[in-house]
Amino acid sequence: MPDPTTFSTVLASKDAVTGSLGAVAYGLAAIGPGIGIGLIFGLGVQAIARQPEAEQVAFRYMLIGFALAEALALIGFVVPFVFP
Repeated sequence: MPDPTTFSTVLASKDAVTGSLGAVAYGLAAIGPGIGIGLIFGLGVQAIARQPEAEQVAFRYMLIGFALAEALALIGFVVPFVFP
């Protein structure tokens, strides 16, 4: 007859692997938007430095790009919880 403590240890380790898999998925999902936000603001500041009279337009597009990239990060955060 198998030892009951061994069976519970196996179940606990299976849950631990599933939980850490969701954390890894979110970590990978956060890399892309993080790089994107850095590029958006870095290139936006460079564009404003090159053409200061277009600051309003460049800043508007920077905010739109930031909102879209942040939305992708939030989707990447929610998906591991919705699809376990």
